[in-house]
Amino acid sequence: MTATTTHSAVVTLPADTQILVTRDFNAPAHLVYRAHVEPDLVKRWWAGERGTVDSAEIDLRVGGRWRYVMTANGGFEVAFHGEYREIVPDERIVCTEVFEGIPDGDLDPAVCIYTLTDLGGRTRLTVLTEVSSVQVRDMIIQSGMESGLQEGMDALERVARSLA
Repeated sequence: MTATTTHSAVVTLPADTQILVTRDFNAPAHLVYRAHVEPDLVKRWWAGERGTVDSAEIDLRVGGRWRYVMTANGGFEVAFHGEYREIVPDERIVCTEVFEGIPDGDLDPAVCIYTLTDLGGRTRLTVLTEVSSVQVRDMIIQSGMESGLQEGMDALERVARSLA
């Protein structure tokens, strides 16, 4: 199997309320999926190089909830949570996502659609995030999410490859 594909995620903005991330992994789809749905594996990649995942709770069923909590390198806590809306093992996950530290909270949750495409031993992962407004989309983009995303995706690939 070829080497990892570091920092190769492509972020585009297909609509005013959407963020699309596309990345190919040198790992089979079932292993990339597994790294997304097993708490111990999520703990190994989700924070990228930005901290340590303290908790990854996953109730993998439609209507089930998930919650990830990390301690960032600066010593502060970062947490996200959501609810699963659709699950097709090894192919697709649709869930909501809420950043728990949003100032003046109570924004509508984002809807994230994870699609895994088998490329014959490799996997294309697309993540389409749909938010309530262009302002929310821009706030996410301006948060520095892309650099953290690149780190997390690189770590995700390492974890998925380690399962082979």
